[in-house]
Amino acid sequence: MSQPTPAELVARAEAVKDRMLEHDAFSHWLGLAVTDMAPGYCRLQFRVRPEMLNGFGILHGGVAFAAADSAFAFACNSHGRQSVALSVTIDYLEPGRSDDLITVEAREESLRHKVGVYQLRLTNQHGTLLALFKGTAYRTSTEHLTPYPLLGERGD
Repeated sequence: MSQPTPAELVARAEAVKDRMLEHDAFSHWLGLAVTDMAPGYCRLQFRVRPEMLNGFGILHGGVAFAAADSAFAFACNSHGRQSVALSVTIDYLEPGRSDDLITVEAREESLRHKVGVYQLRLTNQHGTLLALFKGTAYRTSTEHLTPYPLLGERGD
């Protein structure tokens, strides 16, 4: 059996992302727009809306975390195997502001048979680094893009 071409790998990553987004109402509510997708990589953007601000008038940490978690999910699932978070951390460095355009970029640092490690950067439209996120994913044996129930539908 021949190895997939780079173009086929990117197409698979896009197809997995599309499949995931079909069932991801929260990412849609956040207004996440995936701007680049490849195996082990995802870049997305969202605009900070007033309802995303905390009591101090800055981007709520939970919103920043959720956006990073979505980019992490798209990147770690991009190889075609259902993957779930084992552990995640985030360091908030600067506040996001109302109407900021936030970019979240996820990069794969390590990929093994069962575990992948990802580093993410959240920046605003001025290139200011707002947060650093690290995620470790467990790679299940279930393949995307074949008839299967989603993890939540199986009772997992």
